[in-house]
Amino acid sequence: MLIKNVNIIFLDKVEKGDILINDGKIKSINPDSYELDDKIIDGTGLYLSPGFIDVHIHGAGGYDTMNGTYESLNEISKNIVKHGTTSFTPTTMTVAIKDIYKSMEAISKAKEIGTEGANVLGAHLEGPFISPKAIGAQNPNFLQKPSKETYHDMVGEYENAVTSITIAPEVEGALELISYLDNKGVRVSLGHTKATYEEAMEGIKHGVSHSTHLFNAMTPFQHREAGTVGAIFDSNITTETISDGIHISYPSLRTAYKIKTPDKVLLVSDAMEACCMPEGSYSLGGQPVIVKNGAARLENGALAGSILTLDNAIKNVYKNTNYPLHEVIKMATYNPAKHCKVDDKKGIIKEGYDADLVLFDDNIEIKYSIIGGKIVYSNN
Repeated sequence: MLIKNVNIIFLDKVEKGDILINDGKIKSINPDSYELDDKIIDGTGLYLSPGFIDVHIHGAGGYDTMNGTYESLNEISKNIVKHGTTSFTPTTMTVAIKDIYKSMEAISKAKEIGTEGANVLGAHLEGPFISPKAIGAQNPNFLQKPSKETYHDMVGEYENAVTSITIAPEVEGALELISYLDNKGVRVSLGHTKATYEEAMEGIKHGVSHSTHLFNAMTPFQHREAGTVGAIFDSNITTETISDGIHISYPSLRTAYKIKTPDKVLLVSDAMEACCMPEGSYSLGGQPVIVKNGAARLENGALAGSILTLDNAIKNVYKNTNYPLHEVIKMATYNPAKHCKVDDKKGIIKEGYDADLVLFDDNIEIKYSIIGGKIVYSNN
């Protein structure tokens, strides 16, 4: 396949050129020659980006990771690929241990055999080792004390399919588990936490390298107590933002990006099953959710994930900040690829890398999603 006359989004610039794809990889950038029988996409007026990678997503299209089936993950993958997401880490909830284990089995299978849409890179476990005082839309009835034993009960023989886990560092037993998981190569994220600045920094010393949905369900930044947000700002860990204009105001978003820089931020959806669906009644982790006016909330009014897609997250950030397009795209591609430890093959446009690519127009409307060199979605 040849994509020609397209605006290629590199890490540090946007440049017009051609891309030759062969055997699922980017074979050549601006090739001197190609076979005449190659499929040609004329990218005139379009942008070519690495495929978007969502490291925090619960569901879409009426399906949830906690359904615990391969079929649900496959349907989620088919829905989000229409919005440019070519890889994701299905995210679990604070539910019964046996239900997390069942979801791990499905996630491991999807990672191993593949899907019809976006690639499954592994699991993001959101809970159950979190604070009851920062519960958000999680279910307090299923909280667990952090321990290696409980962790292994959750993941069982599918441990290799775990990419990341969200933990509240101040909870008893958390620091020991953070160190253990960090040594095993699991990306540990702080979130759903009431940690003080000092407690959050202690978590970072023990191996926390990321933070879950910045500002949401964490101790805020104040001038005399910097809190969890202050620890994130005052350290080198990465963070993620739900950039829907609901979870975080745009002035707060701009401030956070100035402090962390686009090198340390990941755009995530935190989408639940109502994503890509009409407004109405849904559920998240077994709890009823009402989607109204673009927001998903529990009956008590707490935000319950989102209905955001990554193309819209990019659009929102691009419109509401002064960052050039390649910097915004980095937050949805290269940074999450590094987070998932697949930046040696995904997340940038480079010869030899996987041909997971997205073409979109000036309005960031997706025209093509390409995975492994194959067009899996077209709207052109």
